[in-house]
Amino acid sequence: MIPEKYYYAVIDLLTIIFPLGLSFLPINPVYKKWKFILPAVILPGILFLIWDAWFTDMGVWGFNPRYVSGVYLYNLPIEEVLWFICIPSACIFSYEAVNFIFKKEAGSKYHRLITIFIFFFGLVTLAFNAHRAYTALTFIGLLAALAFVEMIWKPDFLGRFYIAFGFILIPFFIVNGVLTGTGLDEPIVWYDNEENLGIRMGTIPFEDVFYGMLLILLNISLFEFFQKRNTNTRN
Repeated sequence: MIPEKYYYAVIDLLTIIFPLGLSFLPINPVYKKWKFILPAVILPGILFLIWDAWFTDMGVWGFNPRYVSGVYLYNLPIEEVLWFICIPSACIFSYEAVNFIFKKEAGSKYHRLITIFIFFFGLVTLAFNAHRAYTALTFIGLLAALAFVEMIWKPDFLGRFYIAFGFILIPFFIVNGVLTGTGLDEPIVWYDNEENLGIRMGTIPFEDVFYGMLLILLNISLFEFFQKRNTNTRN
């Protein structure tokens, strides 16, 4: 029986172990791209950890001491810090699996429509909920990132990103469900509903989907940027 104080750590481990194992398959050895994966995980991770610590100080969310080891970095449990390594890494491995399975142009016909829908949905949501810290900052960040990628950078990977994100949502709902209390006596991560829309998908706050989309979009954008820069340098 696993002690309760290691539950969050076990979730981190289970999140990364399967996609990490698949990354070593000879048919698609994603692990060889570590020099692109590492900065793509670390740079957004620093930004999100600052955001995380700030919101924890504000009481927008917090962590149940019952399910963490008791080792903290400032006000964040070490398991939360590791989450920003495990989740982005697993998502990049999943994205690469999508690239391997689907054609390079997959989703290219529809990515702009998806972006426009998300953009206007985010604007409307933001307009009526600017006073809610989690809702506001999540959509401000996501809209800014999408506007830059879609309208300024204009890369060719955004369609594949949306396809990959669709697949990623499956483990996302499982992992976030447990973190927010599914199957447990208490949530591992709790939220102040005054700072979000108060809409739950099971136990998961609605904003978590778009928070996750923002994080993974930054991870994959940087992953693609570093790969392209390396290719251009060699040429």
